[in-house]
Amino acid sequence: MENTNLKLQGMSCASCAKNVEDAIASVQGVNECSVNFGAELASVIYDPSQTDIAAIQNAVDAAGYSAIPMQDEILAPEDDTEQRERQVENRQLTRKVWVSGIISAILVIGSLPMMTGLPIHFIPAWMHHSWLQLVLTTPVLFWCGSSFFINAWKALKRHTATMDTLVAIGTGTAYCYSLFPTFLPQWFITQGLTPDVYFEAAAVIIALILLGRLLENRAKGQTSEAIRKLIGLQAKTARVIRNHQEIDIPSAEVILGDIILVRPGEKIPVDGEIVEGASTIDEAMVTGESVSVKKHPGDEVIGATINKTGSFKFKATRVGKDTFLAQIVKLVQQAQGSKAPIQSLADRVTGWFVPAVIAIAIATFILWYNIMGNITMALITTVGVLIIACPCALGLATPTSIMVGTGKGAENGILIKGAESLEMAHKLRAIVLDKTGTITQGKPTVTDFVTVRGITDGNELNILRLAASIEKNSEHPLAEAVVRYAQSQKVELHDAKEFEARVRSFVAIAGSGVQGYVSDRWIQIGTHRWMNELRIDTSDLQKDWERLEYLGKTVIWIAVEQKIEAIMGIADAVKPSSVKAIRALQKMGLEVVMLTGDNRRTAEVIAREVGIERVFAEVRPEQKASVIASLQEEGERGKGEDRESKKIKARAKIVAMVGDGINDAPALAQADVGMAIGTGTDVAIAASDITLISGDLQGIITAIQLSRATIRNIRQNLFFAFIYNIAGIPIAAGILYPLFGWLLSPIIAGAAMAFSSVSVVTNALRLRNFQPKIFV
Repeated sequence: MENTNLKLQGMSCASCAKNVEDAIASVQGVNECSVNFGAELASVIYDPSQTDIAAIQNAVDAAGYSAIPMQDEILAPEDDTEQRERQVENRQLTRKVWVSGIISAILVIGSLPMMTGLPIHFIPAWMHHSWLQLVLTTPVLFWCGSSFFINAWKALKRHTATMDTLVAIGTGTAYCYSLFPTFLPQWFITQGLTPDVYFEAAAVIIALILLGRLLENRAKGQTSEAIRKLIGLQAKTARVIRNHQEIDIPSAEVILGDIILVRPGEKIPVDGEIVEGASTIDEAMVTGESVSVKKHPGDEVIGATINKTGSFKFKATRVGKDTFLAQIVKLVQQAQGSKAPIQSLADRVTGWFVPAVIAIAIATFILWYNIMGNITMALITTVGVLIIACPCALGLATPTSIMVGTGKGAENGILIKGAESLEMAHKLRAIVLDKTGTITQGKPTVTDFVTVRGITDGNELNILRLAASIEKNSEHPLAEAVVRYAQSQKVELHDAKEFEARVRSFVAIAGSGVQGYVSDRWIQIGTHRWMNELRIDTSDLQKDWERLEYLGKTVIWIAVEQKIEAIMGIADAVKPSSVKAIRALQKMGLEVVMLTGDNRRTAEVIAREVGIERVFAEVRPEQKASVIASLQEEGERGKGEDRESKKIKARAKIVAMVGDGINDAPALAQADVGMAIGTGTDVAIAASDITLISGDLQGIITAIQLSRATIRNIRQNLFFAFIYNIAGIPIAAGILYPLFGWLLSPIIAGAAMAFSSVSVVTNALRLRNFQPKIFV
């Protein structure tokens, strides 16, 4: 299966989005399709052996719309085609709004005597002449409002209906009815009817809906502001050293392996690794971390971050669409194009909304004409029903909030892969934290090295050389600590080629240790449990092991030729933010759990230090997912055995897992919400739903607060959209007339419809003011 995003054009309402979704889903080979009306995006998962993007595009074209594949490369702000197209569309809409608005004002002024029933002496009678109103209204309807009729005709040919259908029928009905008293006024008089015309209603409705669409377009443009901000972070040029000369080239032309010089105050153009010099770098724009980070040779640098103090040279390791910034942009685009489960009800309603409104409008006309025998009243109520109904408000309620929310997350160093993850985060009841690299800094240091024979003729250095040589083949943080310790003790390690020749049969056993031959000697390094499983006698260093574990240190055992030779005590400092973040999570009503493969005594020492009560220790990687599953099955109230507790227990507890290592990937995938520390491995990040770029646990709090704010915003939008339509349609149909003798003017109905969707988008934009609450 392949996943692609398509930029959609031609949609005017949520019903259009449903039509596009159905068209794409009907293509053979399409496995899954989600159309986001607010983002104007289609996310499609398809089987390339059965179909391709061209076939999907053809299906969209056949439905009356167009689809353009999203580009992989991120563009410079000045190359933002979508923004330019939106600006052109807004300029065209602005012209039509001005023309229709001015003409509508003239028509309304001329109609005031008829509308109010009062003689207004300063308004000449000719301003309400039906022929003048016909001449003025026609260009408003068929030039300014041409898109409504064109789109309605397209929908009719496809046997579907959209909001444009409602507007076209409503305004067209008012216009066509008004033609009869204009051309045949005497017939109306002979029938005892007043030859009133409603040209002004048709014109004003078109003007108001166009104004609403213009405001909606502008507001929707602001929902993509986060993407444009991210793209705008790119450095425009790079100072590259080629042929021993410094040359300035566009950042897009940097190739892998280029050596790039960066001076103080300059942006880093692409991702890379420092090869010469040192500096402090402001990474706030991509990590959300305000404190500058010190960098030295061998450290990675991220494109679009700012060099603060020194000059340095670095080698380009990721360019173009592979850079960290490009991946962030891609993830945010995917998230903004996804759908949240909370939107499903609105989608179901949208599917039958327009046909239902047309049916209600027809029933309204028949009912009032039969009851009152007054075609004017029947006409006013029918047009009011058609015009006031607004599927757009329903279609925009969720996606606009999701777009703003995911964009705001990116600004705060939180990458949310999909709307479902963003929604699920607000339901969390438990947070499971990995220890190494999540609660602790993930840079363990060897503090103790104890050998069976003590210091005897360099024997301890030889054991250390053997241990470091085999650990060099592992990516585990503890292995890196062993190698660093060996280097600090001036132990000479083999170069790469010699290392490969000397280390054979290397195997890493997840959750246990590593083993292999070094210079024809069989070396095994790992946990005490693993040594017992291997039936290796550990009694010689038992007391030292207990002492180090009592101090809360991680202990690894070193065996040579199936005989214990040494142990190492390794300590990993707790992150400065961990205690405060864990306390904050607990204040938010969340149960915080530690999950680690480390020994229980060390785990409990760390847990006490950070304030965690519940600990799962000595858990192998393949067991971590099972622990998460058992927590999910507990229910929200724990282990109660009374009837009420059992009922609650039947409801699964929503659990998040936070980790950074390869061995955390199964648990991240099992959890309802997997959160990966961005400083961790690519595998962990790929398996997660949310990535915390900075590695600070404060990101968990921000992600949950953002989820809660976004869902609250969505609920407000959905409430308004449903209440608006549930109340507005009956009022327009004249439900208040028997009680108060009051009918809703089609002009007021048009204004209400025009501004209903604007209000939903405007409410979603309030999320741009989101600021995470910091707990003290």
